[in-house]
Amino acid sequence: QVQLVESGGGLVQAGGSLRLSCAASGRTFSSYVMGWFRQAPGKEREFVAAIIGSGGSTYYADSVRGRFTISRDNAKNTVYLQMNNLRPEDTAVYYCAADSRDSPVVRAVHTSTSRYDYWGQGTQVTVSS
Repeated sequence: QVQLVESGGGLVQAGGSLRLSCAASGRTFSSYVMGWFRQAPGKEREFVAAIIGSGGSTYYADSVRGRFTISRDNAKNTVYLQMNNLRPEDTAVYYCAADSRDSPVVRAVHTSTSRYDYWGQGTQVTVSS
């Protein structure tokens, strides 16, 4: 069983930055593909970014590419999401997720919520205009 705990959310003005963290329990963190998703009120949960176990492959949703960066520190069992140039439309609850089946590269399947075995409780990000 893996437990995921997100932190770092908050209220920020448009154009500002936040860094989200997701701390994972378990001894096999480095073999998990990790993903970030978000869900705005009244909308479905959507893919944001993913990273393979080694950190050598990443993938982003078009809406965040060039503004957000996903990274991980396997020694700390933590995955990060650096969010720059935030926009009001980035407002959502952000969730991290773990897929216990590692992969040499991020694939299309990793953009689907159904791929992931474990989820955190989410952290709220609010961007004011």
